Amino acid sequence: PKPPCVPLPPLPRLVREFVAQNNTSQIKHVIQILSQEFALSQHPHSRKGGLIGLAACSIALGKDSGLYLKELIEPVLTCFNDADSRLRYYACEALYNIVKVARGSVLPHFNVLFDGLSKLAADPDPNVKSGSELLDRLLKDIVTESNQFDLVGFIPLLRERIYSNNQYARQFIISWILVLESVPDINLLDYLPEILDGLFQILGDNSKEIRKMCEVALGEFLKEIKKNPSSVKFAEMANILVIHCQAADDVIQLTAMCWMREFIQLAGRVMLPYSSGILTAVLPCLSYDDRKKSILEVANVCNQSLMKLVIPEDDEMDEAKPSVTIPAEPSSEESLSKPESPCTSSVPSMISPVTLNLDGIVQVLDYHLSDTSIGMMTRIAVLKWLYHLYIKTPRKMFRHTDSLFPILLRTLSDESDEVILKDLELLAEIASSPAGQTEEGHGPSDGSDVRPGPVELHVPARAGQLSSSSTKGLECSPSTPTMNSYFYKFMINLLKRFSSERKLLESRGAFIIRQLCLLLNAENIFHSMADILLREEDLKFASTMVHTLNTILLTSSELFQLRNQLKDLKTPESRNLFCCLYRSWCHNPVTTVSLCFLTQNYKHAYDLIQKFGDLEVTVDFLTEVDKLVQLIECPIFTYLRLQLLDVKNNPYLIKALYGLLMLLPQSSAFELLSHRLQLLGDGPASRTAASNIDYTELLQHFEKVQNKHLEARHQRAGRAEQLDRRVVL
Repeated sequence: PKPPCVPLPPLPRLVREFVAQNNTSQIKHVIQILSQEFALSQHPHSRKGGLIGLAACSIALGKDSGLYLKELIEPVLTCFNDADSRLRYYACEALYNIVKVARGSVLPHFNVLFDGLSKLAADPDPNVKSGSELLDRLLKDIVTESNQFDLVGFIPLLRERIYSNNQYARQFIISWILVLESVPDINLLDYLPEILDGLFQILGDNSKEIRKMCEVALGEFLKEIKKNPSSVKFAEMANILVIHCQAADDVIQLTAMCWMREFIQLAGRVMLPYSSGILTAVLPCLSYDDRKKSILEVANVCNQSLMKLVIPEDDEMDEAKPSVTIPAEPSSEESLSKPESPCTSSVPSMISPVTLNLDGIVQVLDYHLSDTSIGMMTRIAVLKWLYHLYIKTPRKMFRHTDSLFPILLRTLSDESDEVILKDLELLAEIASSPAGQTEEGHGPSDGSDVRPGPVELHVPARAGQLSSSSTKGLECSPSTPTMNSYFYKFMINLLKRFSSERKLLESRGAFIIRQLCLLLNAENIFHSMADILLREEDLKFASTMVHTLNTILLTSSELFQLRNQLKDLKTPESRNLFCCLYRSWCHNPVTTVSLCFLTQNYKHAYDLIQKFGDLEVTVDFLTEVDKLVQLIECPIFTYLRLQLLDVKNNPYLIKALYGLLMLLPQSSAFELLSHRLQLLGDGPASRTAASNIDYTELLQHFEKVQNKHLEARHQRAGRAEQLDRRVVL
């Protein structure tokens, strides 16, 4: 209900007479008396009378009340703070009458009125609240009807009051924002950066009604942003969204993430300088479960859209130009409202002159990949980002490779096969990218790579080794693409990882190497690993690793082409590869024989088996012979079994198989091979041994390596015996 009308005492008639006489001084004198001696009196009844008198005076002044509004309003607003709730109600009633008479004339005093009303909105007395709501509606009607509202002067007050924690004050603030947003002549969107943070704070209120009002307000703003993207200050609001995209409240986080999605799609590269902050907020959301499915889906769109903003031109931009950076976590309201980009507005088709803050992005990606508590999908997203950056901006990314390498190698121990696959794709890109070629003053700095000068694979040229020589210290087979300087470093560190983490080698070693053979050239993989293992000091690991590589070579479908290349040794490249593999395969006698079977070097296989009599025959040794016999029965060695039909032209193959038979104890493998040899017959002529290979030198190398293994075993046995003696003592 409207407040009751004030009866007209002699005071209004007196004021009207002064108005008719244009006696301004007497009018001011009357208002001053009502204000100082009554409204601001120490006695409650006097204050009540003063408030009624000021309202009556305003009614009597009519349209001329606008000339005296400051004098009329100030004492009434003072009474808003009165301890007596009845006086606060009368003050509200008096101000209602003053504003109703003055209408648009009160707009220059809007801030003080708004300030007073925002306090009364949280008043504990229901009558006062009811009166303030009536006054509030009247003031809203006046603002809506007028085109002279001072929005610039009002925004600082709104920005201050929007951070109130009082439920009723928040409701009051949101209601005013909705009103101002609905007025066509008031463009509140220009000042959205000033109040956006406060709106997200209110969105977390405990009251469902207030949250709903805030959602409506934010929804209206977002509609306006979509309609007029060219006038939106995206850059000034980016950090605000970054902060609230990390909120613990699901509603705040989802709303902020939806805003971020629209910002990235509408503003485009204007958002690029804020990539590190956006990724900090978005990446953890990618591992959310179905309970937060909505946030997950929006975060995924944000991530994909942001990734598309990185273009090859970012790799060529002049880094000497001023670049735009983003503070990791703004700590004050001022930092939230400051523009952080040279472009504060954009249209969708516009390409902004922004510089990609690659250092910040890599730092965020590194952190999330290193955090063991991060979910699988986040780790996959991080690896996809790094891969994308190496594709789009390889020159700049290779400056970060040395710092990224250790964490990428550690990621190979991840529990998820999908994470390992993405990690291998990234490592393969690093190892094969032309941008990774060693330049003077750049390139890998790991001391583990002892190779000086520019690195091109495969194998060091050495005297007596069959390879096409050149002036460079390292040779690359003409049949395979040249890897960059990081490839050999990768192979060294991968083998070091296998050496220090035997469980990784046992559980994932074959999987990792097979995938690398698909991603990179298989010949490069085997050539480089064989070369590294040739200088391996841990002979036991070298033997284990050679056995693993040999099993992959003989059984994996990914290695079909490489097996065919080695089968006939028709080219200098294939013979070069065989010699390189052979030298390392000598760490394991049985794998050396299997390599000879694969390459159809049957005479040399027979010569090797003849040397087995001088070796220490252990259970592990016999187990490997057993496995080799089983392997001969597999499809890979179909050609070898067919050659058994030609006894005349393959005497050394038959002798070699009989040699294996003599090594085996009475077992299923013995019966299998014995039965096979009983089926020998005559058949077509077979191949001759590969020429241009010095088998005498290879046999000497085999004996030398086996002597090293024998000495190492004796040393280990000696140390074990000494330890036993110490224990006894």
